[in-house]
Amino acid sequence: MFTLDSDGVFRAGNLSSVAGLLHGFGTRAPSNWPGDMPTAIVRQVHSSRVVVVDGPGEYGQADALITNRSGFLLAIRTADCVPVLLVDPATHTVAAVHAGWRGTVAGILRETLRAMSERFGTRIPDVLVAIGPAIGQCCFEVGPDVAAAFQPWFPERPDLDTKTNLDLREANARQLQAAGVRGANITILDKCTRCEAGLFHSWRRDADRSGRLISGVGWEI
Repeated sequence: MFTLDSDGVFRAGNLSSVAGLLHGFGTRAPSNWPGDMPTAIVRQVHSSRVVVVDGPGEYGQADALITNRSGFLLAIRTADCVPVLLVDPATHTVAAVHAGWRGTVAGILRETLRAMSERFGTRIPDVLVAIGPAIGQCCFEVGPDVAAAFQPWFPERPDLDTKTNLDLREANARQLQAAGVRGANITILDKCTRCEAGLFHSWRRDADRSGRLISGVGWEI
């Protein structure tokens, strides 16, 4: 379950219940999000690289950030790719992930969970996950080469050797569950960035004219 706040930011119900947590999925509506909160960012390159951060700033090329520190947000920018926020309240660990199709195929979420576990002792079944606005299956048409790479996540589909449409959010949800996250801990915003022009930026719809949506997660001081 998600709510759209008056400031034009989507909040996930499962994350909103965590004391001291700040999070949100931005829209294209005029907004102060993320306001004056310091942020940690990366240069997103559609990889499976995860960086551990200890404060605000830019941390080079990667597509996932994790921390157990407070007082700043981990932030990513998307315009059709899947933004994923992960929270482990027990170890005070959070992650923000940019999952395009290349990162999804490369296992970006699997690598993020592994880093959370190895670095901070996260128990993967207990992680809470919110998957934000992204291109829907309705609009994500891919060629046979890309489709075939998703066979591990959609073994029931016989059409992945042809041009077809994929559900990128579902692929990431399945990757999370395959890595050990409980399905009940995953919530997905069922809105397509390409379809809903009034709410979201979309690269597939607007190409170079597209802006970016900011998603972030972090702990209050």
